[in-house]
This record gives sequence, structure tokens and C-alpha cells, in this order.
Amino acid sequence: MESKLSDADGLYNTIVKECSKNYRGQKATELHTPAKGEFNMFYRVDFDSGRGASIRFPLPSYFDYLEEKLLAEVDTLRYIKANTDIKVPKIHHWGSRDNSPGQLGPFIVMDWMFHETNFTEFLNKPNVSPYQPVLNPAIEDAQLRRCYEDMADVLLKLSRCEFSAIGSLVHRDGTALPTVGTRPMTVNLAYLANIARVPHSCLPARHETFRSASRYYSALADMHLLQLSFQRNQAIESADDCRKKYIARQLFRKLASEGRLANTEFEYGPFKLWCDELGLMNAVLGPNKRVTGIVDWEFSYAAPAEFSFSPPWWLILTPPEKWEQGLDDWVAHYEPKLAMFLEELSKKEERLIDREELSEHDALSPRMRKSWETGQFWVDYAARRSWAFDGIYWRFLDEKFFGKNESGDFKERLKLLSPEQIEAMEELVKRKLREKEESCIVDWYAPGTDIKMPPDLLNIPGLGVTSGPSPASDPSPKL
Repeated sequence: MESKLSDADGLYNTIVKECSKNYRGQKATELHTPAKGEFNMFYRVDFDSGRGASIRFPLPSYFDYLEEKLLAEVDTLRYIKANTDIKVPKIHHWGSRDNSPGQLGPFIVMDWMFHETNFTEFLNKPNVSPYQPVLNPAIEDAQLRRCYEDMADVLLKLSRCEFSAIGSLVHRDGTALPTVGTRPMTVNLAYLANIARVPHSCLPARHETFRSASRYYSALADMHLLQLSFQRNQAIESADDCRKKYIARQLFRKLASEGRLANTEFEYGPFKLWCDELGLMNAVLGPNKRVTGIVDWEFSYAAPAEFSFSPPWWLILTPPEKWEQGLDDWVAHYEPKLAMFLEELSKKEERLIDREELSEHDALSPRMRKSWETGQFWVDYAARRSWAFDGIYWRFLDEKFFGKNESGDFKERLKLLSPEQIEAMEELVKRKLREKEESCIVDWYAPGTDIKMPPDLLNIPGLGVTSGPSPASDPSPKL
């Protein structure tokens, strides 16, 4: 193949050289057009040997978490390769922004996993964006079952990766494998920093890990309230919308502080490896439309076991909060596919149990079925997603925990808040309406800024327990 690199500018040549370091004796033949995702930009380089490499850079963000996110993914991939047979890209090297081509940012160089498509593209409705996918109703059940079977295998293997704390993985000098050492680097954390613009100091400290599931649920509940407080634009629609969101968040915090969200059997672990972004788009397929590898492991961390026990939302491709016909209609479409998925998962578990490769206690299908039937699925989904929280709380969680609301009016729940919380709510309403009119962005880190921080909503009397910071003494991992 004739090289397409001869006219590349200096940056592109530097990128090719960086990718070629681990492919000695092989000639680079093509640099593909750079591709952009939600959080990253990557370049792919092909070699005359038939192999390929990719170099990936996180997109710049308001919150400086780029190296932290990259390190967590590198160490997650190390752990997965050492402890499972899940096919993941081989990482060759990584580096800091200062050492990157064109100083574009911290980077990873890894093998390119050649593939024809991924499950999202394969199952998506024709002419629908893969970033807003809809399950193609023409897909045959046999094809869907093969997809579910392959993904069930991945979820089973991940669920057997266990840890004694909740947080992201880091590799320390003198240790054989990565262990939990920093805060859970989640998608929601990234959104809170970059969309809601929650200041660094209000989020969990980088070296904070969690030894109990309830403590982590409390941290997640706190972050929902921070999102409402700090997001200045498009955070509320009206005064009553603000009150409704505030009440839901304070009641969710109450449940978390009372230990009512976590599974007592797994309160102190073992905690299981979880990836916020793992879904059908991550599963790349060969010509036979079977999984040949799983890519994109950013936002992976040891999480409460309940996360792994929840059935995957992506069985119908579209997340519940983005389903145009509403949550009840999403459930109506989801449940038949959930039954199909659990059948495939159960069959795989039975084979593993028969070969004594899996214990009945570690089977996921009974726990996933229970999670769905009891509504724990919605607890965990809402806990992880600040921007999906409100609709799910009022439809599935409020009456589950606080009993029938005969009037259907959210204001009936005011009696569950303290007078101090209600007073703070009215002050919040005034502030959010004013911010709605101002419609501007605040940079808390701008030199010389004199912008006053919003009032602290996390420590208003009325909750028995607050999550509070508990920074660990672990040293910061460096690139």
C-alpha cells in the first residue's frame, strides 16, 4: 500500500512516531482521520505487517481530572488482563501532557482491535445515530440472544473481580497488581465538574476511598444536591421544579444516611469491578457478529456489589431517561428483553456451575432478577446519574420508601424535612430563579475572582448522618 503519510504535517508525523515505538521493523502505511468521542480524541495508525495502533488523548475539560482518569483506565486494563480472559486492547505505553505529541494531553498508545462493527451499530435502527441508538425492531431474536450471551459472559467475569474498598485502581511500586487507591472516577463526577461546574473542593478528594457501601451511597446522594446547587443554567424550570428537585435530593440523602439504599450482605464488601460506560458500543465484533474484544474502559472502579447485581439498562440500547415515550413505556419495552437476557445468562451460569467453574452463590441471574423485582435497579441507576435522578426518584423510589402519597403532590413530602431544610429550600429557590435570569457561567478558579460560593446545603440540620470527607493518606499516583 502506498503510504499516505508523506504530506502529513509535523504534529501528524510526531503522532506516527509515538505509535511506532512499539512496532519496530514495521512501516507505518496510513494515519486515519482522527475520531472524536464524548471524552477523547484518538488517532489510528496502520502498519505494513497488518497490525494497527491507536493513540488516545482525553479532551480538555474544565476540571483537571485528565491524568487521573487515564491512570485509572491503564490500571484497570492491567488488572483485567492479569485476572480475566476478557479480550481487551494491549497497552504499550502512556505518558503525561508534557511528553505527548504536540503536548495535546496525557495519552495512551495501545493495539488497535480490528473489527467490522460493534453491537450498538449492529442492533441499531437504520439511519439512527449510534450516539442516540434505538433497538431495531426487525432484529431477529436469535441474533439478540447471541449478543446477550456474549455480554453475559463479560459481566460474569467482571463480577468475580473483587476488592475490599470502593474506588479506582492504582498500581503502586512494589505491588504485583493494581489495587483500590483513589476516589471512584465516574462519569457523573466528570459531568458534575464540567457541566454543573461543582468546585474541586466540594467533590470527594482524589485520595478518598470508601470502605462501606452506605458511605458511598451517601457521597453519591450529596453529589446530586451539589449538582442542583452549583449548576447555574438549565438546572430548574420554575420555583416548584426547584422545590421538587430539592425535596427529592434531601430525601434520597436521608435514605442513604440511614443505610437504606445498600445491601447489608455486601455493606463492607467484597466490592466488584464496574465500568460506568460498559455497554454494547464497547463490544467490537468480527465477521460472524460475535464479540472479539471490549474497548474503552475509562470510568471503571470497584463499586458496591449492587451495581453488578443490577440488570444492564442497555438491553434496548436507549437509556430510560432518554426514552421519548416516558419511563413506563421504557419498562414495557425493556422487560421482555430482560427476560431474554436472564435466560441466556442463566444458561451460561448453569454450564459453569456444572463444570465447577462458578458457585451458585456467585451466579448473577437470581440477583439481577431480584434487583429488578424489588426496584433496587432504580435505586442504583438513580444513584449514579444526577441528570436522570428526578424522574426516576418520583416514579419509582418515593413511594417505595416513604409510602403512598395519596394526593400525588410532592409538597406532601415537606413534612419529612426539618424546618431548617425547608428554610434553606426557599432561599435556594430565590437563588436559582435569579441565576436563571442571569444566565451566565461562573469560573470558580479564575484568578482574582470575588464570586461568593453558594451556601452549604449538605450540613443543614435534619439528616442523622452526613457523608463528610475521609481523605486517605495514600500518595498521589504520578505519570
